[in-house]
Amino acid sequence: MPTSRAATAQSERARLRPVIAPIDAGPSFKHQAYAALKDAIVSMDIYRSRSDIRLDERQLAQEFGISRTPVREAMAQLEREGFVRSVPRRGIYIVRKTKREVIEMITAWAALESMAARLITTNATTGEIAALRRMFAKFENGKLHARLDEYSEVNIEFHQTIIRMSHNEVLTGLAENLFAHMRMIRMKTIGEQDRADRSIRDHMNIIEALEARDTGRAEDLVRNHALGLADHVERYADYLD
Repeated sequence: MPTSRAATAQSERARLRPVIAPIDAGPSFKHQAYAALKDAIVSMDIYRSRSDIRLDERQLAQEFGISRTPVREAMAQLEREGFVRSVPRRGIYIVRKTKREVIEMITAWAALESMAARLITTNATTGEIAALRRMFAKFENGKLHARLDEYSEVNIEFHQTIIRMSHNEVLTGLAENLFAHMRMIRMKTIGEQDRADRSIRDHMNIIEALEARDTGRAEDLVRNHALGLADHVERYADYLD
């Protein structure tokens, strides 16, 4: 029935919207709006549907409790970073990367993260490396004993921590925006083709290499782990095209 279809379409539009909370008054509404919008976008499962995800500037301003000007400025910054695109006379839409773009991002990440692993073996403290192992205390013997969404967050934190532990500010800066894009595809792929269990095993091998200060092995394991994701996307992520 038309009414049922309309209700379904409305429900889908509601699901494909960033979750927005009011922002506190402060000196920089633009910065706060930018940070809140970016965090909301990267937390969304944007690859679950092919429907366009339109952002309503006026509605966002109302939900933030601020004027439209800082929201417009935040949108402009997000467009420069490749998170949204402005379509004349239509509005602003969240960007979904193509399969080729995703593979290129993963390949670039593999280079950055493998260098971070190399630096960790010489720069990180024993305590820092031990913290990586504690992340996986609830996942015994490489098996997934917690909810998949819980592991997805641990997985993302693991890779961000590897970058931070390099203690190289330039490398960290280069990786920050790239990983924000990759976060969305990692959330989508972690539940595909038994990737979660394989991911845990890879992570434990990486941790062991870092604990042993085995520079070459740590670097190779991290690179191959990332390129394994690129291969998975190439073979299975048809929803990106």
